[in-house]
Amino acid sequence: MRLLPAIFVLLLCAQHSHAECDCLWGGSFSDVQAGTDLVVSGRVVAAAGNSIDLRISRLLRGEVHRETIRVWLKAADYCRPEAALFPLESDWVMALHRITREIPGGFNPGTPNISYGRVGDYSLSSCGGYWLRNQGNRVTGNLVDGPRWDYQPPMTPVLLDLVADHVQGNLDRATLKEASEVDPRLRELMLDTRSFIRNEN
Repeated sequence: MRLLPAIFVLLLCAQHSHAECDCLWGGSFSDVQAGTDLVVSGRVVAAAGNSIDLRISRLLRGEVHRETIRVWLKAADYCRPEAALFPLESDWVMALHRITREIPGGFNPGTPNISYGRVGDYSLSSCGGYWLRNQGNRVTGNLVDGPRWDYQPPMTPVLLDLVADHVQGNLDRATLKEASEVDPRLRELMLDTRSFIRNEN
């Protein structure tokens, strides 16, 4: 009889997971970014409901005619990250899909801040490494060959310029991966050595 409560809990969990987003992992940023409409670096300047406004600081790929774009995030069973992951004044690199059609029941005028999103805006998927944290023009996140469903695995920060070169097809995946794997202690030793050589000359 004691097994019944445990089985009941497992059934509830199974129903809950079915109601949640169910998608396959598409890969790291280097794998998924090419299939999106827009790749930008920007800062979160506003948030409401399941959307954020991203002020673009650098266009890496795609075409956009606005300085600030609206990005729609998690609501219902949409396969997107939670809005709370992107606080105000934080900086990100995002690979975004443009919303091109209305979804039946996806936009309720009574709750405009909680919806699938408006046509012409953008959505951010959680089915891969579609976003990277940007701090001081150095990015971290699931950039190349990161673990599935881990959006901030340990890595050496990579210059935004290198990520931009990769997105634009000017830097191969192997070189980007190598940049993310450099041991910070080795880098520091190299810098110290260069400084020592300069001082000796």
